[in-house]
Amino acid sequence: MDGRELRLLISDEEIRRRVDELAAKISRDYKGNAPILIGVLKGAFIFLADLARRMEEPPEIDFIQLSSYGLRGTERADIQVSLEPRTDLAGRHVIIVEDIVDSGETLTFLQKYLSERRPATLRICSLLARERLLDAQPGMIDYLGFPVGEGWLVGYGLDLSEKFRHLTGLYVVAGTP
Repeated sequence: MDGRELRLLISDEEIRRRVDELAAKISRDYKGNAPILIGVLKGAFIFLADLARRMEEPPEIDFIQLSSYGLRGTERADIQVSLEPRTDLAGRHVIIVEDIVDSGETLTFLQKYLSERRPATLRICSLLARERLLDAQPGMIDYLGFPVGEGWLVGYGLDLSEKFRHLTGLYVVAGTP
């Protein structure tokens, strides 16, 4: 596909099952008090949609989009908010919905940024997180789909140069770091 070799890592069936489990757990945890899901664009939009549709009580949904400037791997990138949530978060239960937590820097920024809006609670739901990060910071993610190793992942909203988001499973792109 697109001249790149993709290796299936997580099938669409496995994703569906895990999203069902996460939605059930969130529904139990917030019974009678549906949270606001804040999706991190662009990668989390498919995961967020599936998660929201499977929750017992319809959650409110909003989005945030971030931009990073600077050379990755050499210095910490400067993270900027390019699209803010429009919902008033004060006193509300908020869950950040991410596609993948890789280094944890973006998530740390998001937690600080959204905490300034004084939510009653702020939790993290991520489809994926790097195993190395989970080992270094256990408990960082409240609702986790799958721990993953290294490699560039695409599908189910994740992309490589804006390609492959449409794939229903998650794939590792061969030949990428």
